[in-house]
Amino acid sequence: MAVRSPGRLAGLAALAPIAWGAYSALSADHDAPLPEALPGRRRVLDAPTAGRLAYYEDSEPGPGTSAPPLVLLHSVNAAASSYEMRPLFERYRGRRRVYGLDLPGFGFSERSRRRYTPDLYAAAIIEFLEGVVNPAQGADLVALSLSAEFAALVALRRPELVRRLVLIAPTGFEANARGIRRARELGRSGRIRRVLTVPGLAQPLFDLVVSRPSIRYFLAQQFERGAPGPDLLRYAWATAHQPGARHAALAFLSGELFTPEIRWLAYERLRLPVLVLYDRSANTSFEMLPVLLRSRDNWQAARIGPARDLLHWERPAETVAEMDEFFREEMLPVEVGGEGQLEGAW
Repeated sequence: MAVRSPGRLAGLAALAPIAWGAYSALSADHDAPLPEALPGRRRVLDAPTAGRLAYYEDSEPGPGTSAPPLVLLHSVNAAASSYEMRPLFERYRGRRRVYGLDLPGFGFSERSRRRYTPDLYAAAIIEFLEGVVNPAQGADLVALSLSAEFAALVALRRPELVRRLVLIAPTGFEANARGIRRARELGRSGRIRRVLTVPGLAQPLFDLVVSRPSIRYFLAQQFERGAPGPDLLRYAWATAHQPGARHAALAFLSGELFTPEIRWLAYERLRLPVLVLYDRSANTSFEMLPVLLRSRDNWQAARIGPARDLLHWERPAETVAEMDEFFREEMLPVEVGGEGQLEGAW
């Protein structure tokens, strides 16, 4: 077997980033076909702050229900989309008015190059609730992972728009020491963002993060048992290969979308009913959740497992049962069917 010299190996290593950059610029697909994420009708709202907001709706709740609208908020990550909320949309459609919102920078919503912050996401949700959902009635919000922080900010700032919150695997419940460390790390997020947005570096870096092996690996971390289904993998790859897909994702990777000490700033100040659904998480911890449950009567939690962050995919029946008990509304019986299929090979 031939032994390569250290100098030659170093030269090959130096060429690897150049080769990947050339692949990103010349061969990577940055405008892949993107199907509908949810089975409802897709509409668009031109919001004054958030810009173009795409959303899905099923506005035929059937007779005999007085439940308020249900708004589903997907997580935020490099390949996030409303497809993450598909199991809940499918199980509640026909039972009550259901909406799935594409957050700024994701899905069919605006993906322009701009500053993505928690305030932008909170404003987007507020403008959606004001512009689409009946503000006088209010809505129930179901938020996944980091979007739980945005939903809490909305409920705190505009309590008349939100009746109840369901938070699935929410961030922000790390122990105090870890929260302080994270706050210090986030103080450097502006510098990290500037590095991640250097011309010629941002797109190749993002293409590496959202390659098929990378998406498969990170999605697998969200499941306790087994691998994510091929439809979820295909949609995650497709939504991450759209024009402008990197902008919000790189803001997430910089840490700027997290709110330091969100537990003190928002969670503990909420007065509306809140349900937390959780088990294990690859992204966060729930060490301080019991403290909040003991001190706030309006908070409750249910552990559903074995599961990880996408517990509504792994344990849909248990998830819906806990949500129905929390809502305590008269709704039509649900028929549990198969997940929608997405064309194309993975």
